[in-house]
Amino acid sequence: MNTIRRITIRTVAVALLALMMTSFAPASAQSVFMVNRNLYSETANANADIAAAMVTARREHKRIILDFGANWCGDCQVLDYYYRQSPNAELLAKHFLVVHIDTGHVDHNVDVAKKYHVPIAHGIPSLAVIDAHGTLLYAEHEKEFEHTSVEAVTAFLNRWKA
Repeated sequence: MNTIRRITIRTVAVALLALMMTSFAPASAQSVFMVNRNLYSETANANADIAAAMVTARREHKRIILDFGANWCGDCQVLDYYYRQSPNAELLAKHFLVVHIDTGHVDHNVDVAKKYHVPIAHGIPSLAVIDAHGTLLYAEHEKEFEHTSVEAVTAFLNRWKA
């Protein structure tokens, strides 16, 4: 009986400790998954969104990032979080427009992904960069943004900025 009691007390203590540790987690780590959960509209017309972005990009002398992903995708949410970190937020505001294109479970906007040579079947998020006239400048080839970092996003933005 004493052994069962000790095991029960130990189990409860471990559970309480785990609960306490998660409640003190840094806000920035928690906010990754608490912000912008609906980045990718399932009802948006991707071709119309891209056309509108090209009009704005010509006027503002910017390039366009086509961000293929889905709201259920954790890496897509993390990439968006990295977009909003310094210096990425400033680079995006100055040099880019971002069009979020919903891929569903790799069954939406497949035609748009093919048009821009983005292999969404290999995984998301997947990115392409086009100029203000729709010319393809970059298309992701092999999961470059899966498990990415703020620094990798910064390097990407600096490489493709207008």
